[in-house]
Amino acid sequence: MFTGIVEGTGEVCDVTATNDGRRLRVAAPFDDLHEGQSIAVSGACLTVEAFGDGWFEVFTAAETLDRTYLGDLAPGDAVNLERALPADGRFDGHLVQGHVDGVTTVESVDRVGEDRWFEFALPDGLARYVVEKGSIALDGISLTVAERGAETFGVAVVPTTRDLTTLSQRTPGDPVHVEVDVVAKYVESLVEGYR
Repeated sequence: MFTGIVEGTGEVCDVTATNDGRRLRVAAPFDDLHEGQSIAVSGACLTVEAFGDGWFEVFTAAETLDRTYLGDLAPGDAVNLERALPADGRFDGHLVQGHVDGVTTVESVDRVGEDRWFEFALPDGLARYVVEKGSIALDGISLTVAERGAETFGVAVVPTTRDLTTLSQRTPGDPVHVEVDVVAKYVESLVEGYR
């Protein structure tokens, strides 16, 4: 489980293609890595298979590659990083599983004072889970949906979030991982029998 409070960014150092997926090596600012650890890489929960001084390696299986843009990452690309929430940790964002539901694109980025207003395309099949003032994880970042239109939704991004995440590099047309609020999916599943 994650909170969507990104700890920092890392850089893809190496990509190795295999018959079953891709292996990514990521430079990371963490000094307490261990094998089997869960790390959200731009919102996708991945398992540390190997690590060294300032880096870790993860494997991305076919299912992950089908639902994310991780298959397009190349050396030099920046990614958001968050380690799993410890049981006694502070919970600052919202419930984020690291199970990416799909990919959307940045439609526009506008400056509003010190903040930035990001407009994103509303992903097919996920629209019913995106509600105004609801939680959403974009590239692993816990954000609040500020506005919901018929084909787009908008979020306001404060300077700290922009500066500490890959949102500072996002421009119109760029892909972004989407994880909708899991609570909404559970509620839908529970009431389905009553409809």
